[in-house]
Amino acid sequence: MLAGASLALLAAGPRLAMAGTTYPVNLSDAEWRKKLTPQQYDILRKSGTEPAFSSPLDKEHRAGVFSCAGCDQPLFDSRTKFDSGTGWPSFWKPLDHAVGEEQDRSFGMTRTAVHCSRCGGHLGHVFSDGPQPTGLRYCMNGLALAFRPTTA
Repeated sequence: MLAGASLALLAAGPRLAMAGTTYPVNLSDAEWRKKLTPQQYDILRKSGTEPAFSSPLDKEHRAGVFSCAGCDQPLFDSRTKFDSGTGWPSFWKPLDHAVGEEQDRSFGMTRTAVHCSRCGGHLGHVFSDGPQPTGLRYCMNGLALAFRPTTA
């Protein structure tokens, strides 16, 4: 169903993390548009989402760190990544102080939205159906992330 929906339609929800909050990385709208691809801008700055199973990062299994595509802040260690079967990169724990969370009431439901604590970019949502030890599933948009493999 999501694969056939347009990103603009999916982005109709509110700008969750950005409204009225100042972050250490604080660019103008024009600067964000210049820095990001149109799809990344839609996700990170307008709380959009990408179609399920569209991100190569869903199948990324190398050791490394997943960072914010907007500001390069490290967000998730690859050791916390798991295959949730949802079609989006999923993690059971973010790095300390890397993300913020807030209630998202868009699309007629209540969810917990996740954003980068450095730039406020929307990353995805967290759910309570993940694996132990946390029981959480941080379901992230691959386009909101950048992956850097660990070098030995």
